[in-house]
Amino acid sequence: MREQSRSIQDVVRRIRGEFLEMPGLRLTPQQARRLWRLDETLCDAVLGALVDARFLARTRDGFFVKDEKV
Repeated sequence: MREQSRSIQDVVRRIRGEFLEMPGLRLTPQQARRLWRLDETLCDAVLGALVDARFLARTRDGFFVKDEKV
């Protein structure tokens, strides 16, 4: 379990880093899964957690973008 948590934390760090390094990055859930080679469940969980943390926002047309309100 601890190993799985560590890998999830690594995925979160990687995704945060990509959005910080590439201003204007906009990804659909499908694009995110392909880019980071994640299964649907893990990708949805990580993206949802980043939205809950207000690091990412989801646009009306379904894209994930860095939340600029922070």
